[in-house]
Amino acid sequence: KRMQLIGSALRSFLQFARWCGCLTTDLATQVPSVASWPLSALPKSLPAKQVERVLARCPRTTAVGRRDHAILLLLARLGLRACEVVGLTLEDIEWETSRITIRGKMNRSDQLPLPADVGTAIAAYLQRGRPKSRSSRRLFLLARAPWTGFKDSSSVDRIVKQALGRAGIESPRNGAHQFRHTLACELLRRGRRLTEIGEILRHRRPDTTAIYAKVDLLALRPLALAWPGGAR
Repeated sequence: KRMQLIGSALRSFLQFARWCGCLTTDLATQVPSVASWPLSALPKSLPAKQVERVLARCPRTTAVGRRDHAILLLLARLGLRACEVVGLTLEDIEWETSRITIRGKMNRSDQLPLPADVGTAIAAYLQRGRPKSRSSRRLFLLARAPWTGFKDSSSVDRIVKQALGRAGIESPRNGAHQFRHTLACELLRRGRRLTEIGEILRHRRPDTTAIYAKVDLLALRPLALAWPGGAR
């Protein structure tokens, strides 16, 4: 992706240079395109043990700690996107039926079961952490006045980055999405089908879930051809 951006910027620069008269030859057409294939990358996930360590190292003796712990559990147990965490409201939690409403991409609304540990963490934050606010119905609020919800997804990414640092985990990516990838990979390891994983992650297309087939090494091993003249 980075090389594609560089190529696009270079073509734009060369077109501008020709428009200004600095160039007489159309060099922009000579900048080759960078090849791109769908589903070519591997999901950036964490080992399940590291996720549990992140959760265990999150302090729960302070209001901020209880808030962050509830957020991390939502990411780890339900695979929520950062933007979905930001958009949660008090009305999205149905305590009597143990369900939570998630508003995702394209204004899509889904209901998921609320795991017991996630519900307990949210309840702890609401009882002994969430500031009293008359102006905001967001589930998670800033720790300082004015008591409003997070501005955007970057606030959740910062919480994840700090949590990884406390757990002593060095990750190439510090964003919240790696928890989503970890959940999918762990479900696959436990024998869940890709269709089930797609339903849990609320994918609209099966192609989106297909990327996780690459990490199912046990299923892929029988498909691998023998190396010529060597062990398989």
